[in-house]
Amino acid sequence: MPLARRLRLPDAIAVGLGSMIGAGVFAVWPSALRAAGSGLLVALAVAAVVAFCNATSSAQLAAVHPVSGGTYAYARTEIGPWAGFIAGWCFVIGKIASSAAMAMTFAAYAAPEPWRTPMAVLAVAALAAVNCFGITRTALLTRILVVCSLLGLAVIAASALAAGPSAAAPAPLPTGTVYGVLQGAGLIFFAFAGYARIATMGEEVVDPARTIPRAIVGALAGAVVVYVLVAVAVMATLGSDAIGSPHPLADVVAAAGWDAAGPVVRITAAAASLGALLALITGIGRTMLAMARERDLPGFLAKVDERWHVPRRAEIAVAVIVIAVVLVADLRGAIGFSSFGVLLYYLLANASAFRQRADVRRYPKVLQVIGAAGCLVLVSTLPVLASLIGTGVVAVGVGYRMLRLRAAR
Repeated sequence: MPLARRLRLPDAIAVGLGSMIGAGVFAVWPSALRAAGSGLLVALAVAAVVAFCNATSSAQLAAVHPVSGGTYAYARTEIGPWAGFIAGWCFVIGKIASSAAMAMTFAAYAAPEPWRTPMAVLAVAALAAVNCFGITRTALLTRILVVCSLLGLAVIAASALAAGPSAAAPAPLPTGTVYGVLQGAGLIFFAFAGYARIATMGEEVVDPARTIPRAIVGALAGAVVVYVLVAVAVMATLGSDAIGSPHPLADVVAAAGWDAAGPVVRITAAAASLGALLALITGIGRTMLAMARERDLPGFLAKVDERWHVPRRAEIAVAVIVIAVVLVADLRGAIGFSSFGVLLYYLLANASAFRQRADVRRYPKVLQVIGAAGCLVLVSTLPVLASLIGTGVVAVGVGYRMLRLRAAR
């Protein structure tokens, strides 16, 4: 059974923004500043350019293949089953780790220490329940969370602006190097990867050939503006002090003397984390649905609920796995691993778009070349441990599929 097309342009943009303006805006700055130093804005620009090229590739592919699964489905059709599997595997495994990280980040802002793990588990279960009762409910909750996040970030940016010359001079940042800027761009890139969620939900978008490309580009443009404003606020207010800060945006407000706005930061961070977590669970479920349809994951996950038109089994499976990860590990530091998987995912998206016929092409091939080259450069500059873990995860997936194909024969 196919999924129902109920998402319109505002819904799709909200899903993209909810994915990109998530907990990353609260968590990425210390590691990105440590790598890029004074070149943070250059790193942000590099990440945005690579993200734009990847977004146009995803938009071009989604217009022709309006199905669930995103790059898993695109690479499988345009390149071959193995390319599709690697894309889907990188997405599912990497985003499950990201989901656990978002759940723990939410709990860190929403609950005292003894209650953080139960709160994270409750958040995952509650959002999975929302997803099980129709995509329109998911879209409505996403809109609410995006509005809360944007209002809170506006307060944080305003506090930095209002501090102005009266605030103490920020600690000077270390001088950025070319390698450091590229590594910073790779770490920041994961924050822009949320537009993939729009593509993975292609089977539920009304008029996908027109809506998905507009939603992807629109959501990315909005996210870039937000990230630039927040980056400037962090650099101008904290400088190098942000490198060792567990809560840099809360420190921005405190440094500006807006102590009364402290609760706003906590509420905003909690809302942003929930928005990202909701979009992640939704996107993983749709990708698992697509993979199960092709037997790249167990076939029982391919069932679509007849009443609510959602992949309920896949959504529940995602929630169970994420909860298990939350109970055994704290993955708030999984930015590098997530970036590794996302960059490989988009490398295959660019390769898939490059192979499309001229009559369905929306953007010049040079954008796909820049996007693919950018993914390769950024993934090569990620921290060594993140790259080793990512390579191991890909190898496990390849081994699993080889065993499955051998068993099928």
